[in-house]
Amino acid sequence: MIFGPIKLVFKIAVVVVSVSVLYFAVTFVQIWLRGQEHSTATSQAILVFGTTENNCVPGPELYVRLKTALELFNAHRAPLIAVTGGRRPGDVCTESGASKTWLVSHGVPSTDIVTGGGGDTWQNVATIAPKLKARDATHVLTVTDPFHEYRAMAISSAQGLSPQPSPVSHAAVHGPGLWMYYAKETVEVGVARFVGFHLLSSWLHVG
Repeated sequence: MIFGPIKLVFKIAVVVVSVSVLYFAVTFVQIWLRGQEHSTATSQAILVFGTTENNCVPGPELYVRLKTALELFNAHRAPLIAVTGGRRPGDVCTESGASKTWLVSHGVPSTDIVTGGGGDTWQNVATIAPKLKARDATHVLTVTDPFHEYRAMAISSAQGLSPQPSPVSHAAVHGPGLWMYYAKETVEVGVARFVGFHLLSSWLHVG
């Protein structure tokens, strides 16, 4: 008789694990596929997600994102570029500040650049969305690395923007280490679908 409850618990555990594996596998595929999409539509703004800068100079990942945004801007895909990203400990400049300086140096009028801040994707959008809405620009082309595109678009949608995918074509992150980024995105997106991206952001910034 004692083995009956044990078998039942074991079967439930197997089902839970199997469903969890399937759920995260599907989430991974969705993230991968979204990162391969490239919208051809025109929009109201180009939204660039911030990442590392070095002494006010865009790091490799940020450089590729800015280069992609500049190409879209010069192709008249949108009249505004929105840059995001705050200042990390030890930084002299914010990520958005370094991005704006780079874009201006490459011919983008400063009046066509909107700056935000934030230490993660949720905060990036939270700081820039009100400024875009104030300029009647809610339709955006989201520029980031392919592995980040799904989450960037989901968070943009959650905060009232209408995003279209414009991931970089030649990401600075590549090789075996790339799968660690996809694994991280899969876990974060999978969890956020249950708890919400805003709550997940607050958990990751505790302390």
